[in-house]
Amino acid sequence: MGAVIQAVERLSTNSDLVADGSRGNTLPTVVGKHKDLNAIAPETMSEVLNGSFDQHIDQLTVIDCRYPYEFEGGHIRGAINLFTKDAVQNFLNETVTSQDMNHVIIFHCEFSSERGPKMYRHLRSLDRELNKESYPRLNFPEVYLLEGGYKAFYHQFKNQCFPQTYVPMLKQEHANDLRHFRVKSKSWAAGDKPRHRSRVVTTGRTVRLAF
Repeated sequence: MGAVIQAVERLSTNSDLVADGSRGNTLPTVVGKHKDLNAIAPETMSEVLNGSFDQHIDQLTVIDCRYPYEFEGGHIRGAINLFTKDAVQNFLNETVTSQDMNHVIIFHCEFSSERGPKMYRHLRSLDRELNKESYPRLNFPEVYLLEGGYKAFYHQFKNQCFPQTYVPMLKQEHANDLRHFRVKSKSWAAGDKPRHRSRVVTTGRTVRLAF
């Protein structure tokens, strides 16, 4: 229990650490809309793709949480399309990780306002549950959200998108697709809200458990 308390204190007092407290963030972060999530600017995303952080990143996964018609209409080069919670869980279960390997994950959706943050939190929740007996260990401790989402990135770095186009979620010609995938993904399910941080209570004080 003492080791857990120490880990909680370290994580709660140092926001520059990855979520298991093992090292500092590889990428520079920005203050985003979602205060509980690490966010990066589109410029940083571009630098990552250009290899500026290759010496610090062993593996990179960019997870695009938009619906398939949006993804097929233009996405960040190398990104994968995971728009359901089941798909995120399968990714966690099927991806081989190592404590010695720095696997960086970057989530986003169209604006990174709802779908991307939701899947980021879902992955972290699943990862915490998977490693609950060895807190604060995580399979994926270094996760980020692309601030502004695909729209912001596309308008600044169109050359790093494929194809070099942008299909908005609310594009009229995809109204039927939107209804289909919205139901399938349950992105706006009632009661699905950001998690509150848990708490570990010690003698005479309260320490927040880092999400």
